[in-house]
Amino acid sequence: MTDAKIHFDPELVNRLAEHYRAILEILGEDPNREGLIKTPVRAAKAMLENTCGYSQDAAAIVRSAIFEHPGSDIVIVKNIEFYSQCEHHILPFFGKMSVGYIPDGKIVGLSKLARAVNTFARRLQVQERLTQQVCDVLTENLSEKGVIVRCEAQHLCMKMRGVENPSAVTVTMAYSGEFADAARRAEFLSLL
Repeated sequence: MTDAKIHFDPELVNRLAEHYRAILEILGEDPNREGLIKTPVRAAKAMLENTCGYSQDAAAIVRSAIFEHPGSDIVIVKNIEFYSQCEHHILPFFGKMSVGYIPDGKIVGLSKLARAVNTFARRLQVQERLTQQVCDVLTENLSEKGVIVRCEAQHLCMKMRGVENPSAVTVTMAYSGEFADAARRAEFLSLL
């Protein structure tokens, strides 16, 4: 996503920038020094871009590209990269999500799976909820026999602060329908 694709409300940018400027001052920085003059506005735009998922509707995105299709067993889109921010520390976490579903007469445009992931990722999040939200929106809006989502992410709140464990990786899964069967989950995981 680039600035060209996102319309930034100037009033909202300025309101956020004032807060970033105050934070710099509280930290003991001079927001008027050369390297920081534009930082409050840049940080405000970055925050708006990183949370643009609040103004998007993942269900509508999914429903916009559903097609009749009589075949297919498991459909999988692997390694959908995402970037999000931890709601506890407002620090980034990022990773890859793999989404699978078993169609029941209908399929969804593949890009819509990635767009749904991005919609939920571009909000203040926890990985567990992000994984479940993607599973739920597909379960509720596709004609399917089951949905499964596997998410693997790295959290800067664990790497840079707190426990300071740079090699920690978190894995979460959510599933519905036929994926409640361990054999179906194993099949999905083996295909990854």
